[in-house]
Formats: sequence, structure tokens, C-alpha cells
Amino acid sequence: MQLEARNVSFRYDKHSSWILKDINLTVKAGERVALVGPSGYGKSTLSKILAGYEKPEEGEILWDGKPLPKKGYCPVQMIYQHPEKAVNPRWKMKKTLKEGWEPDQKTLDDMGIEAAWLERWPTELSGGELQRFCIARVLGPETKFLICDEISTMLDVITQAQIWRKVLDVVEKNHLGLIVVTHNMALAKKVCNRIVELPALNKIESKNEK
Repeated sequence: MQLEARNVSFRYDKHSSWILKDINLTVKAGERVALVGPSGYGKSTLSKILAGYEKPEEGEILWDGKPLPKKGYCPVQMIYQHPEKAVNPRWKMKKTLKEGWEPDQKTLDDMGIEAAWLERWPTELSGGELQRFCIARVLGPETKFLICDEISTMLDVITQAQIWRKVLDVVEKNHLGLIVVTHNMALAKKVCNRIVELPALNKIESKNEK
């Protein structure tokens, strides 16, 4: 299985400059790929396109040679930098967990989610605790790829290490593909086995000059 961006280009409207141009990227199941580049360069935008949350103006995203499904559970799941923005503030955490699937007890244990947290509101949890829920929520049996967009940037060092250890354990156990979006080269080298620099892929400069 593989996830592929084929000649992907993106801009917000026809009168604005290109953010991404002619991006080609293939990541196979079991690979751990870091997508690195300066802040504001389009890493998060490309992540959303790869996960099906944004549509490219040109090109396509392929999952095993076919377009991502428009209905049902998407095999490519994304975890965001700010977990508080990725959950419904009017739902208790037990309901939030069941959005995509109903995690079993082992998944909750693996992610360090305590039973008492299930009855709490998002505002009653720390950033690290919320992120554990966001990760558990996307680990359904149909998930084949994880895209992690700066998921530990806002967390303290100890929580960062705990979160990444749990993510990597799940990725290895389930043979998932992993894309790690970061500007932290040290993290990229430690977590991933391939590093892709977005500026080297992006043909934005030559296109915008025309």
C-alpha cells in the first residue's frame, strides 16, 4: 500500500500566488517520513491535501493507485498541532472518542488514557491529555496512514517523549505509514527513516515568477 501525491498544486484562489506547485511524493506502508521545511511554507496545507481535507487545484492524491474515498472511513488520518481545536467543546471525551470508531480498552491503555478522563470536558484536560485522545480517535482498524502535523510542538519535553513513544509503538505494531510534519530536524532524524524537504519538491518559485 502507498499514499501518493501526483503533480499536486494549490493556491487559495486564481488571483493569489501558488503555495504548492507540482508536488510529487510517494510514501509506502511501514515508512516513517518526515516532511520538513520553514514555517509558513505549506507543510500543513500539503498534509490536509494528503488527508483529503483540502482539494488540490491541480494534480491528485492516490491511495494504492485510486482516489481517496469520498464517503466512509478514510484510511489516511491526520492529527493536528492544537488538540483543543480538533475536538468539539460541547462533547465529553467519551463521545469524542467514538467519532471515528470505538477504541477498545487496550488502545486506551496504550495511549495512557485514564477511565476518569472519559467523563470530562475538553477544557478539563491538559494539552497532552487531549492529544492522547486525538491520537486514539484515529487508530481505527481501517487506518493505514497517519499524518502528524507538529503534534508535540506545544507540549513539554516529557509529554513529547511519551506521545511519540506511543505513536511509534502503534505505527510499528500495525505497520502503518507515517508522515511527520515538523520544522525540527532533530525530531525528524530521531522519529523517521526518511526525510523529505518540501522546498526541494516545491516548484513554487519558478511558477510564481511567470
